[in-house]
Amino acid sequence: MGSFVRPDGRRIRVHSAFEDDAILAIDKPAGLLTVPDRYDASLPHVATIVRRESLWVVHRLDRDTSGILLLARTAESHAHLNEQFQKNSVEKSYVALVVGSPVDATFSIDEPLRVGAGPGHRTVVNGQGKPSQTQIEVVERYRGYSLIKATPSSGRTHQIRVHLSYAGFPVVADALYGDGRPLLLSTIKARYNGREEEEKPLIARQALHAETLTFVHPTSHVETEVSAPHPKDLRASINQLRKWARV
Repeated sequence: MGSFVRPDGRRIRVHSAFEDDAILAIDKPAGLLTVPDRYDASLPHVATIVRRESLWVVHRLDRDTSGILLLARTAESHAHLNEQFQKNSVEKSYVALVVGSPVDATFSIDEPLRVGAGPGHRTVVNGQGKPSQTQIEVVERYRGYSLIKATPSSGRTHQIRVHLSYAGFPVVADALYGDGRPLLLSTIKARYNGREEEEKPLIARQALHAETLTFVHPTSHVETEVSAPHPKDLRASINQLRKWARV
């Protein structure tokens, strides 16, 4: 489909997860913007990758969040899908590596969010904010970390990242709502023999991945699910945590 060059010099290919005459779902890699940057138009974004046609953006993923991004191929499809997102009738499922281990296997974070109210235009938990809810399921536990599934029932900016941070389980390597520290093998493997200055992180961006979207197709009107497999950095992190930090 296309490719772009990340700041580290690596060329990353962008793949289609599903497409027909009405929609295009791509597996967005981390590092790719959904829409052009307000301050630096030279940064790669979806339109610079998918050059063959005009597309309508239906929703957004943060630059360093990977996974399913849904685009419309016609104005009619855009209107139909946009209405579903506005009504929060689209089911969105994310996976994330978080710091810490929740006590409960499943729980809900139900806290109002106010967008652009914190330092650096952050989203914050605030009583004056809009009602926001995220369902959490612990998938696997490791020493010091957990793999979770997050299903937001509302669509606030940075909702999952803010809710998890507020609950005490920030997303790994999240610089805005966590400590920003990458996941290193030396932090989870006993008697690590490598030289720290040469160590490459297992994952250096926020460890959040949009795994599935379920919606009503704009032309067939059939419930449709599209999904994206875990990217390489997330797979590598999970594999190493399973090997060296399983509880």
